[in-house]
Amino acid sequence: MKNAPSVYDESPVYTFVKTFSVSSLRPVAIRCIASILYNFFFRQYRAALLPGKVPVSRVDHPLDQKIPFIPSWVTIYLDFVMFWIRMLGFLLHTYGRRGYDAARDFISSMGRLYEFAAQVYQKNFSTTHRPFYIARPRFFVIHLLDPHLMCVPSLHVMVVIWTYKKFEAILRSFNDAGRLSAQTEEMKQGALAITHAILFVKQHSVNCISAALYAITRFDGELFPPEEAEAFIKQLFGEAPPPCILTGRQPANYKVRPWAAPRTKIPPEDASIIRAHITSLFRRFLEEGMTTRKWEEPLLNFMRQHPVL
Repeated sequence: MKNAPSVYDESPVYTFVKTFSVSSLRPVAIRCIASILYNFFFRQYRAALLPGKVPVSRVDHPLDQKIPFIPSWVTIYLDFVMFWIRMLGFLLHTYGRRGYDAARDFISSMGRLYEFAAQVYQKNFSTTHRPFYIARPRFFVIHLLDPHLMCVPSLHVMVVIWTYKKFEAILRSFNDAGRLSAQTEEMKQGALAITHAILFVKQHSVNCISAALYAITRFDGELFPPEEAEAFIKQLFGEAPPPCILTGRQPANYKVRPWAAPRTKIPPEDASIIRAHITSLFRRFLEEGMTTRKWEEPLLNFMRQHPVL
């Protein structure tokens, strides 16, 4: 779609101002923020300051060593919040009042997503080996704000996948999936790039990817069925499309767009082994989840098999 507007052109400032100025969106936005603050920040800091109340498992895998630590990917990693905020801005900017209901539903679902993942965290925290690297200011912020106790399932992966799938579904509901197919693709590529980034900056293990994909299929199996999860895995460590392919032009802020970043080369045989492991563990969670009383039990059982700090 030549010269189509990019979701990445949206201003987060516009999104915040617009959301809080619309009476029907403001209360749901406040509830969403409260859910994020409580379920991500409060739970982690309480565990870090009052250790011992909830077990903390180390969930690393030997395959993590095949993935290099690349500090330059930190900008893409930190984009996961702006990723869904810009998507919300695109809806409000493109559809105006017509998009308010869809925007309200998306904001509400994001809050519920954090609550859903917390069903695991409140029973068992998890961590991985994270290099203490603060040469770049952004890493200092990460170490300051993230105690690194919520690895299984990865909320980063859950958030970006949920964002691009909801975006796709909303466009279909407006009969715009075809007209805005380039925007849908750039959001999917952004989700893939951020998923790569969490591995390259060592915020998660490959095990955390499997857990996140399983969690999303249980959060909404209709929107994100197991088949799509496996298709997502197959695209990991693949070639990124040239940026102009998606929107018909070279973006002005090329370097900050996740889908525009050159993919780091991992030996094909290593990439294949990593994808196979992520798929195998994902299938294991699915199979166990079919016979458990609660959806989170396969993840809790998995963590109990790992060393506890």
